[in-house]
This record gives sequence, structure tokens and C-alpha cells, in this order.
Amino acid sequence: MELTKEDRGAWEKLGQLARENDIRIAGGKVRRTSSRFCLGVEHGDYNGTELFGVGTDRFIWLAYRPNGTNKVRLFSGNFPQDGRIEYTIGSVPAPKSAAVAETWGRFPYGIDYILQREGFRLKQGLDGVLFGNIPGGGMSRSASLCVNLILSLFEVNDIEAGRVGLAPPQSRVGEQSGGASPTLQTPLQVVDLAQAVENDYIGSPCGKLDQTMVLFAKEGMGTYYNPKDRSIEYVPIGSGAIDFRIVVLDTGTDRPGLEKATYAVRRRECEEFVGILQKAGFGITCLADVKDDTLYHRIMDQFGKSHPHHCDRLNYIFHAQQRFYKMMDAWRVGDIETVGAIFRQDGLGLRDDYKISGPELETMCDAVRTVPGVLGERMLGGGDKGASGALVRAESVEAVKKAVDAAYPRSRPAYKDKYAAHVCKVVDGVRVCDL
Repeated sequence: MELTKEDRGAWEKLGQLARENDIRIAGGKVRRTSSRFCLGVEHGDYNGTELFGVGTDRFIWLAYRPNGTNKVRLFSGNFPQDGRIEYTIGSVPAPKSAAVAETWGRFPYGIDYILQREGFRLKQGLDGVLFGNIPGGGMSRSASLCVNLILSLFEVNDIEAGRVGLAPPQSRVGEQSGGASPTLQTPLQVVDLAQAVENDYIGSPCGKLDQTMVLFAKEGMGTYYNPKDRSIEYVPIGSGAIDFRIVVLDTGTDRPGLEKATYAVRRRECEEFVGILQKAGFGITCLADVKDDTLYHRIMDQFGKSHPHHCDRLNYIFHAQQRFYKMMDAWRVGDIETVGAIFRQDGLGLRDDYKISGPELETMCDAVRTVPGVLGERMLGGGDKGASGALVRAESVEAVKKAVDAAYPRSRPAYKDKYAAHVCKVVDGVRVCDL
């Protein structure tokens, strides 16, 4: 891959970390995995909606090489306090163990556990050092890490992971039948494995949005995922689009894992409501099945007073789905102004109906909402803390930065030295290069 200035800086950092921690990476490779920016439907994955997003240029870099042993040795420059993570393949702490709950090592441990459980008998370990610049909430740092480590372990163990991220524009990648096996049927199994690490080992109730968007992201393209047939479609933006930028507004806050956040509560509420509706005779399997106006109003009339919070969650999902198709149509013709307006509407729904946002996230949104050239803004990701995002005309980016610098530290002084505005490009989700 062609190295950017950020890549070169990260490589220097990786080399330094390797030397300081006695990890040998010379002659190895660097795998770079992206962050993601969801355009819709945020929190839709575990509710069964279609999804659309892009890969963005905040990354995790892993420099690694096979070490000829049955051990994995890793060091993260982002979590130096955890020291070197080292384990023997097939011998890691138990799932959801208190011993690993507060260390980033729970991710490589979890990957080993899930791969063993699913029949991948790894024999070759690796040495690696990691460094990343993805904000700690809202841009899928954990999904990027899991995808990176799984693909790297597969590579050094000669397990073919498919043509990840290499499908041509407008092509579709459908999942074949069959469970996980030592020879993957499709790259979508990597998504399933990465999700299982978080769900079953760590205890984080994430869906498949983040892993899908990171794994399949393609430079200059939007990635559309249809859960009904598990297909991927690459959608170029229409030729008439204005020059715009994605701006990620990092609040400087530290977000706990999804298992400790409001995210887990919201997912549980949505699943509870599906069960309630099924007992009442509504033939649905997830909230995304409520697409018809008549069905929606029947449910709201019957349960609006007895289950107001559940109905608020449905209200967001129902209207977000309706907006989703309008947003996709607008993207295809290059109507970025409409994409931005829908992005803003989704943000209000996440704030008011889904109630998943947080005060710092909304402060960022408030700071940029009235800046001329800001097309739309909302919170990103799991909620509570982390980052917000905005779609901005290119000529308005500097005005957005100035507005954030003026308003955010004054409103949130505890984070005056931690916040940042990242101007992002649409990039490939996975790249690999020799050291």
C-alpha cells in the first residue's frame, strides 16, 4: 500500500515499541484496519435494519510476524500500562473473567477462545506491536482491533479469509451455507467471529455493524449491508455531489465497554419489546419488521401508554428505516445536502426517542449545528461518551474547528485538553504491507 504521512509516523512508533519491549517484527508485515462512520441506521444492526456506512482514516496498525512457536506476544502503544500480553495458543482465561475485564488483552484472549471453539486449531503464534489513533468511542475501535488480529492470525496460520474488501464496485457478496470451519466459506464469517469475541467472551452485546463496515470498507465507496441475505453492495456517491468532508468530533471522554453502557440497556429493551409484541400476536422477529404504517400505528395505539419507553425505541427505528431509503437514494444521485439533513434527523431521534446520546456528545452537536456549511451532525456509535460526527462542506471545515474550539472547552472544561476535531477521508477498511 502507498504510505501516507500518518502511516510513516505509525511505523516509526511501532518500531520504537518493538525495540523497547523486545518484540521482534523485522521481516514481518503491517496490517492497517480502519475506523467506520455509520450513515444509517445507527443501532439498527441488532434491530435487524439495513446498514450503510464508510471506512474512515483513523486506524489501528499492527506490525507482526510469525514466531515459530505456539505463543502469541503482543504490546499495545495505546495501553502501555497493561504491559506485554502473552499467552499460549489454546490456553487463555475463561470468558468474562474478572482477571481480564480491565485489560485490552481481553480482545486477543477472546479471539483465541472463539477460534478454538469454532474449530480453528491454530499452530503458529505471532509477535506483534499495535498502535492506533481511533477515538475511544463512536468509531469502532474494538471492531477494528478484532478484525485486524483475526486476519493476522489467519494469515500466519495459512487460513484463507477470502477476498476481503476486494470486490468490485456494485458487486454483491452473499454468504454461503454452512458453519465456521478451518477453511472459511466467506469473509462474512470473519464478521461473525469478531462479533462472537465481544458477545461471548467479553460480554459486550454488540451487533454486526462495526465489523461489517471495517472489513468491507472500500475507498471512495459507501458499503450497503442487507441482513436478510447477508449481502454487501458498494455504492459510489453520485457524480453531482458537492465537495464535503466527514468531521469526527472527539469529546475526549472515555467510554466504557458496551457491556457497561446504556447500549446494553437499549438492546435489552428492544428485545423485550419484540417478545411482548410476539405474545400479543404480532408476527415480527425484530423491530425492523415494523415497516408498515398501519402496523406501526396499531402497536403505538395498543402499547403507547403501557410501554412508553419501548414505544420510544420503536419510534426511532421505524422512522430511521423510512429515512434510510431516502438517504440511500440521495447518496446515489450525489444529493449530499439531503444525506446531511437525514443524518441530523437521525441524531435528534437518537437523542430524544432512543435516548442513547450523552451530554458531551450533544455539546459537540450544539457547537457545530448552526455553523454555515454544516449539513448534519449527531452522536456516533454506542452512545453515552466518545465522539459525535458531522457532514460538512469542504469550505466550512475551518469554521467548524473554530466553533468547536470556542464552545466546547468553555462548556466542558474537564476535557479542554482532550477533545479534537478529525477531518476524515473515505478509505479501504483493510490494507497490508511488508515491513
